[in-house]
Amino acid sequence: MLKGLFSRLSGLTTSWGEALKGVFSRTSLDEGFFDELEEVLISGDVGLELASSLVEDLRRRLSSRAFAPEEARLEFVSLLAERLSTPGAGEELRIEGGRPAVVLFLGVNGSGKTTTVAKLARRFSDLGKRVVVAAADTFRAAASDQLKVWASRVGFRVVSQGEGADPAAVVHDAVSSAIARGEDLVLVDTAGRLHTRHNLMEELSKVFRVCSRLLEGEPRESLLVLDAVTGQNGLRQAQTFASRFRVTGVVLTKYDSSAKGGVVVEIGTKLSLPVRYIGVGEGDDDLIPFDPRSFAAALLGVRAS
Repeated sequence: MLKGLFSRLSGLTTSWGEALKGVFSRTSLDEGFFDELEEVLISGDVGLELASSLVEDLRRRLSSRAFAPEEARLEFVSLLAERLSTPGAGEELRIEGGRPAVVLFLGVNGSGKTTTVAKLARRFSDLGKRVVVAAADTFRAAASDQLKVWASRVGFRVVSQGEGADPAAVVHDAVSSAIARGEDLVLVDTAGRLHTRHNLMEELSKVFRVCSRLLEGEPRESLLVLDAVTGQNGLRQAQTFASRFRVTGVVLTKYDSSAKGGVVVEIGTKLSLPVRYIGVGEGDDDLIPFDPRSFAAALLGVRAS
């Protein structure tokens, strides 16, 4: 059985989390406390505007009566959880009857798309769903090979073509065959692309169009995969992809001791994109549904409730 997010994250020690805990270990909530909190938020990849807003919100909450630092910590956990609770946060992929649910995975090179697709394929295969993976990253032969290794262990089906093939053709084959076979879920692993490369973004538009024709409507989901270490650049990536495509949520990968994580708050607040899954390690089951309260509680060293 999978452990919850709090138990996974509470075992990780991030430098940003330790810095936040340090702020709330102060003996008094004076002006220096609020200044230090804002500095630590900014250092953790929360932008200046949002960091200032969070500090002012906390200041207002604490103004009604005298608060001890530990009580202030609990208030800040609640405040962070509210900011992270974008509608849809932590929701699993929806699989309903009828045509297969098609989910596209987008993102830049090295964000962890292929591993994310493989782990989710395993997750839903273990739940008894018939899963197909479209190996549409045709520029990187290792991506298809990696998926086939996972498929041999887990039991999902991979649809692929040769290196350099048209990604839209791979997706067409995968979705068409899934419809014909009555399969439940098609996960599409697309090639990594810089959000500034117009020609590659157009190629992704073609994949969306192919899916829409076959499904007589848009894909069920399109999830943006972001590396937690990218910081504010992750926000810019999300803004560009969301301006071009219907992005339904975010998968945050590689959240380990090297990650800060403040970009999660930025994405939820500025773009209203829900974080759906978070990667907390390299194991097969280390990609789990995101929970705002558990994330905030683990970050601040507070027991989840």
